[in-house]
Amino acid sequence: MTPTLAVAPPVDVLLAQKQAQTLARAKVKETAQAYEASFLSVMFAQMFKDVGTEAPFGGGQGEEMFKSFFADAVAKQVSRSGGIGLAGPVEREMLKLQGLQEEVPHGA
Repeated sequence: MTPTLAVAPPVDVLLAQKQAQTLARAKVKETAQAYEASFLSVMFAQMFKDVGTEAPFGGGQGEEMFKSFFADAVAKQVSRSGGIGLAGPVEREMLKLQGLQEEVPHGA
């Protein structure tokens, strides 16, 4: 019997795997932020539910109709600006479920 040597995969395969993992991490981060924004949107909608504005600058069906859009916009901006700390733990758990590890910044 001849001994078998372990052969390393080609560099292009390793680079493709690294790129796929980087894309997966980016998608997980985006999804975690979207989850946080969705949560905040529900919370802001409840908070703004009873807020009203008097005429001539508010009130009516138009204001009621656009409150949900306003709550969504505020929630997305809060999430993009750092959020309330919900996206980070959600992202870590999603990475664990996919068998990926968090990227550790260089020098840390």
